[in-house]
Amino acid sequence: MLAKSTTQFKVQISEVFVCSIKIMRDVNIALRLAKRIRNLRQEYNYTQQKLSEMADIDYKHIQLLESKKPPYVKLDTLEKLAKAFKIKPSKLLEF
Repeated sequence: MLAKSTTQFKVQISEVFVCSIKIMRDVNIALRLAKRIRNLRQEYNYTQQKLSEMADIDYKHIQLLESKKPPYVKLDTLEKLAKAFKIKPSKLLEF
């Protein structure tokens, strides 16, 4: 009986570990995207305000996208940003 419960415990720990790794990867991608957006904006000499107007995205959302704790980005937001930068959406993800 003890062996079975120990095995179940190990499985649960492994599942938590795998979930933690997935979350870390997602955060890493979000941060890399935040840097990419900021770098492109600066490369194009856009202010956050100008980018928000060109992409039809709220100024505060642009600030969040470039922050140290960026939110998940919807596909339509990526499309709007890409259009503002005059690039394909896939180019936003080249980091």
